[in-house]
Formats: sequence, C-alpha cells, structure tokens
Amino acid sequence: MPDDRLPDRRFVVGEEEEGLRLDVFLARRQDSLSRSQIPRALAAGNILLNGGTPKASVRLRVGDEILLRIPPPSPCTALPEEMALKIVYEDSALLVIDKPPGLAVHPGAGNPRGTLVNALLHHCRDLSGIGGALRPGIVHRLDKDTSGLLVVAKSDPVHQALAADFQARRVEKLYLALVCGEMRDDEGIIDLPVGRHPGDRRKMSTRSPRGKEALTRWQVRERFGAVTLVAAAIETGRTHQIRVHLNALGHPIVGDQVYGNPKKIMEIKDPSLRGHLRAMKRQALHACRIAFTHPVDGRRLCFSSPLPPDMEELCRFLRGGTGGAQVLSDLTRHPEKG
Repeated sequence: MPDDRLPDRRFVVGEEEEGLRLDVFLARRQDSLSRSQIPRALAAGNILLNGGTPKASVRLRVGDEILLRIPPPSPCTALPEEMALKIVYEDSALLVIDKPPGLAVHPGAGNPRGTLVNALLHHCRDLSGIGGALRPGIVHRLDKDTSGLLVVAKSDPVHQALAADFQARRVEKLYLALVCGEMRDDEGIIDLPVGRHPGDRRKMSTRSPRGKEALTRWQVRERFGAVTLVAAAIETGRTHQIRVHLNALGHPIVGDQVYGNPKKIMEIKDPSLRGHLRAMKRQALHACRIAFTHPVDGRRLCFSSPLPPDMEELCRFLRGGTGGAQVLSDLTRHPEKG
C-alpha cells in the first residue's frame, strides 16, 4: 500500500527560542498539528528531540534538533449527504462556501449527519484529509450559529498552504455583528488574551490563566440606539474570539446564547424592539468578507457576502423599515490595520 504520510519536518532551536517549552515551540513553528494534538503525537513517538522521545514540558536549548513526523490522515468516517450548498467560488484546488446559520461545520457528538462536511463529501469526493477523520478539507471554522464565508481545501498541499497563511495572519477576515447597546467610540482595538473559561469548560474567557494572544479591530457601521452594527476584523483566530471580546467590552452580540446578557435586552423599554431582539435565537454574527492568496496560482482573491435574512430583517426594523442598502454598500470598507 502507498504511504500517505507527509514528509518529515525538522527544526533547529534558535537563540530567541531558548527556554521555550517543546509544545509551545511546536505550536509556533508548525501548522500541521494543533497545540492539543501535540501530546498525542509525542505519545505516538512522532516527535523526537535530538533523537530521543521528550516530554511536552521540556525546555529547549539553542541548537536542539526536533523531528516531526506527520502520520497519514485517518480515513474519513463521515457519510456523504446531498444537501444544498451556496458555493461562492470553486476551482480544482479549493472552494469558498457561504454557510447559513444553524449549519454545523463538522460532525460531533449528537450531530453525526447534516453538517457541512457531510455536504462537502457529497459535492466533491477528493477533499483534503489533513483536518482529521471528521474534518476533511476544513481549513478554518465558523461556529454553528455564525453565518458567512468559509474556505475549503481539496488537497493536502493546498490545505497546508492555506493553514500556514492563516497562522501567519496573511488571510483577511471581516465580520459584521449586531451588538447590544450604543458603542461610545467609532472604532477601537480589543487586545485581550482568550483561553478556556476557568469555571466553565464549554466557554472561552479573557480571564483565562492560560489565555493566548487575541486581537480584534472593530469599527461602528451603523448606530440604532439600543443596538450597534459593528464590523470586526480579527488578526488571530481564537475560539469564539469576537463573541468573547465584544462581551468583554460590555457589548455582547445580540442573540448570543452563551455570552449574551439577557438583562441588557430586558432593560429596553420599547416592547416591540425587545421582542425583535429576543426573537434572534442565534448570535447575530456574519463572516462577510475574506481575502487570501490562492495557494496554486498566487492570485489575491477577495469575496463578500451580504447579511443573511435574519440579520438584514432586524436591521430593517431598527431603521424603521427603510431597507438594508447602507449595510451592503459598506462591505468594501473594513477596519484598517494601524
């Protein structure tokens, strides 16, 4: 049988990296394994330090040599399903999908079917397997109830190239969010680490003792008084980053069932407005723009997605029924990097 194992990768520790833990070093220097996968790779003997089997916590010295063996992807156990997909772009290397809210990206406990992965396996049978047995082709992810643009790789080399660009922050991602309350400023930067919540493992928090660097740039697009439409550009891709950051700012996303604050809606005196906001049962967050370099031909690609119907309808109500032209025309603007 052919060996689908990817080529071994070798690293040499530099002066600025001396003293780092091995798992921290690997998380920084490679994109094939996530931080949570590194201990399993160590246990399987796929990571060697100077020819020996190390612990994740070992501190590195200048000149140490690390060998990383990347095993072949596990066979995909997800089943293909015929489902409607909104494909924004497709070629032989990749797809760009406009994901609706309520669609889980990959199978998990309680939802083995009816996910984006199931639909992708039906649409194209040769997806990249580097994302793992249940996540073929998925380079990055969106939460189940977050809508918008998602890039999918069709081969392992394309997957690796795109993952490296995401890690190096060469991919531009812009989101639109409806948040509770009126933002005091017109724009700003949220620079707070994000990590697992110390008291609830299902949530993320800016107060985690092991939080990772996370930076979100935001800009007000429209003010409605009790609600503000905000554009958010993320330079890091931490789990739930925008939801956690906006909540930490005191402006949780409308409809967020995990990080929302029901008291903020209950304090609104207008019963009609209160009812419309409570009717939003998912976080009003939409990945409206993505730009990246094509890993095969080097073209810079940029895609935009209009607000989904539920967010557009809420904006229309907040404007007094005047429609959503202002939001859609503003998609070419995005928070600038300082």
